[in-house]
Amino acid sequence: MPTTRSSVIVAVARCLGWRRAYTDTTEIDALLTQQADLTYSQAPDPADLAAARHDELAVQPLLINVRGRVLADFVYLEAVLADARTRRRDPELIRSLQAVVGHSRQPTTLLADAVRTTTVRTTAVDADSH
Repeated sequence: MPTTRSSVIVAVARCLGWRRAYTDTTEIDALLTQQADLTYSQAPDPADLAAARHDELAVQPLLINVRGRVLADFVYLEAVLADARTRRRDPELIRSLQAVVGHSRQPTTLLADAVRTTTVRTTAVDADSH
């Protein structure tokens, strides 16, 4: 099968980690649906997690890891927002980014609270056993 110039460009772009930008909302909606479907299909089975019987300290590193990834994405989104403002991008894009950044603070705070509860619960159990 002959290789077209555009397919070579797409292959090279993928190797470099570049992503395609979409100009059609139908394509975006399909991509977002595919992304969600893939994420949920790869998620751990709740029954398997329940069978593992994680205690607080076993869950703690997982929560710290998730918070770190969410926080990194949050900081990146703040930079994207700042850049959009500096470059005077579409006001609707800026409003959307402001909303995302505004709501991104809550998950990092809630995850930090969840991490703290792993130590509080463990400390309370240790105190009760003495």
